[in-house]
Amino acid sequence: MRKTTQLKQLLLQKNALPCPGVYDALSARMVERCGFQACQISGFGISASSLGMTDASFTSLEEVVRITSNIVRAVHIPVMTDADTGYGNAVNVWWTTKRLEETGAAGMNLEDQCLPKRCGHMAGKQIISLEEMVGKIKAAVDAKTDPDFVINARTDAVSVCGIDEAIRRGNAYLEAGADMVFVESPGSVEEIQRAIREIRGPVSINMLEGGRTPRLTFKELRELGAARVSCPMFTSLIAAYALQEGLSYLKEHGTSEGFSSLMSFEEFKTFTDTPLVRAMEQKYIVDEMERRNEATAK
Repeated sequence: MRKTTQLKQLLLQKNALPCPGVYDALSARMVERCGFQACQISGFGISASSLGMTDASFTSLEEVVRITSNIVRAVHIPVMTDADTGYGNAVNVWWTTKRLEETGAAGMNLEDQCLPKRCGHMAGKQIISLEEMVGKIKAAVDAKTDPDFVINARTDAVSVCGIDEAIRRGNAYLEAGADMVFVESPGSVEEIQRAIREIRGPVSINMLEGGRTPRLTFKELRELGAARVSCPMFTSLIAAYALQEGLSYLKEHGTSEGFSSLMSFEEFKTFTDTPLVRAMEQKYIVDEMERRNEATAK
């Protein structure tokens, strides 16, 4: 089964599919190893890991294409990628969709913020008109070649205009051809409930540590009928914390001896396919010293 079809079937179950955010192949592999059925590439995570910068439209389409390709290649689970605002107008969205679908991603987020955008849980967001976003969604739908490639239309209208506008936009985006609506940063459980109840299609909710939305469990969101729940920054936050803890220990003690909160080197080599590479070396590469010895013996 194609990854696109696999993802779409999972979303249509409206069973709050958990999608941890990832920012590189290593984080995606760990998400897969821990048993998750899908993952979501985090735009903020990419900006932070690649540039050391916040989420403010600093990354380019080609950077996201490259990183998405690496992540998709590294795992077997469906990967949703981040199209940001589409990198321009509706015609740019058409091209963005083509480039991201070519990576093998199973779907993408496309949001209705103005460019440059910012993290959905930050103040000062601005959104484009409903009509402009509908045009972008139609362009994305026309661009994709796989009908199951998931267009996840994100609206940031809740914190800008209120929940009523977010619901109105969500339904319009579905009518334009989106497969799912991502309601960003609802401020209460009641707003989450309304969005899921009144938007006539699958709804995705975002759980961000320290964000605007109240933190609910997967079970609670499943009971509300959410199609997907993303945890976009969790991997980035725990990675940053672990790096700080480990490097502080190293600086203080002058050695890593005694620091036990890390994967062993042997396990890390296995996790990153060292045995596979060694096996291929044995199979394909001639031992030059052995070849010379054989030649000398003759």
